[in-house]
Amino acid sequence: MVDVADKVAYFQAITGLEDSDLCTEILAAHGWDLELAISNYTSTNAVSPEEEPLVGTSSTGVGGGASVRSSGSELREASVRPLPNSSNAVAGPPGLAWKLITLPISVISGSLGLISGAIGLGLWAAGGVLSYSLGVVGLGHGSGRNGDSSTPLVSVSAAAAEAMEFVAGFERDYGSRRPNFVSEGFMDALQRSRNEFKLLFVYLHSPDHQDTPSFCERTLCSEVLAAFVNENFVSWGGSIRSSEGFKMSNSLKASRFPFCAVVMAATNQRIALLQQVEGPKTPEELLTVLQRVLEESAPVLVTARLDAEERRSNIRLREEQDAAYRAALEADQARERQRKEEQERLEREAAEAERKRKEEEEARERAAREAEEKAAALARIREEKALSLGAEPDKGPNVTQVLVRFPAGERKERRFHSTATIQAVYDYVDSLGCLDVENYSLVSNFPRVVYGPEKLALSLKEAGLHPQASLFVEPNS
Repeated sequence: MVDVADKVAYFQAITGLEDSDLCTEILAAHGWDLELAISNYTSTNAVSPEEEPLVGTSSTGVGGGASVRSSGSELREASVRPLPNSSNAVAGPPGLAWKLITLPISVISGSLGLISGAIGLGLWAAGGVLSYSLGVVGLGHGSGRNGDSSTPLVSVSAAAAEAMEFVAGFERDYGSRRPNFVSEGFMDALQRSRNEFKLLFVYLHSPDHQDTPSFCERTLCSEVLAAFVNENFVSWGGSIRSSEGFKMSNSLKASRFPFCAVVMAATNQRIALLQQVEGPKTPEELLTVLQRVLEESAPVLVTARLDAEERRSNIRLREEQDAAYRAALEADQARERQRKEEQERLEREAAEAERKRKEEEEARERAAREAEEKAAALARIREEKALSLGAEPDKGPNVTQVLVRFPAGERKERRFHSTATIQAVYDYVDSLGCLDVENYSLVSNFPRVVYGPEKLALSLKEAGLHPQASLFVEPNS
């Protein structure tokens, strides 16, 4: 349970009253019902334009209606025009001399939900925390004095839930022909208007005000006005009984209902208040004001749209340039990879060719060396065999004359002792070096006799080759 001091402090923060004794008296008069005290204070303590002086305000009469007011501490305006003395003056054009409303970031202190700092549009930035704080003191969304609450089927923010509830209630009471109020919080609606390059039409709904029903039925639900607003504005509405609607009424200093305003997003956490209209208006009067504001804001909206399109074009151009650069870079990298791969392939092929050349050269050198070694070995063998034959004997009865015919037709002849072996004849043939083959046989004709390995030990006489013999060299297959 929130104690008396906390309720007094909270009442001061919401209403802006600095006299704690006065706040205590107001709360006590309402039985310490904080919600009832705040609601009655904001609805009955409002000062009419005829009774309260205007600070930093400009308005021009266009026939019938109420006035436009602004706070000197929060709103700035240039090119002001004098206010007519007529009590029926309609809010005049601001001449695009917009009033800038600051958005201070309110600080929610402690679990008691006391608000420290300025009460302004900055409350939207802490809307979730503030909704929780209002719930602590009995002002939370969806809770009544008996603690009744409703749980939404879809999880949404408190501000969006309030907006949805307002739209549903407005349509239930006044029908579907109305401004298309967005079902989202004020800051989201402001951002939507900024993205769509439109102004934001704000309607603050006071259910208890005597002029509210007729204004909603005859003006807001007018076919012409509703169509104009839906075509040219983003619309947001809120009940001052809800958390965000109540905050809006304090931030915009709404002193008379029905209350409408036209705002647009500015920079540095500010919004530009282009026009506010308080009190009942006919559809024609409100339409005239909205048309004038729209006409005077058109250059700014067009400039904003062109700037956004230029930014998008620049972004798209940069993206295209980046894409082209990346494509060119990837192509260069691909060509470089291909060049390196080709170079590596050529280097590998060159290395392989060099390796094969060296292997072939080494093989040739090895073959030549082996051939030389073999030739040298054969020469040594021939020489040894020639030496083993000894001197050729002279003719005599114990000497055999041997004729050897080679495959190429060459003929060689030598004398041997009749006791010399067939091996001696083989040694003689080997010593001549006339054969390219190493495996051969000595053969005689008529009759054909092959003097193979089994007859090498026979003497010429024993082999029947004495006193003379004619032998053929026959290579073995």
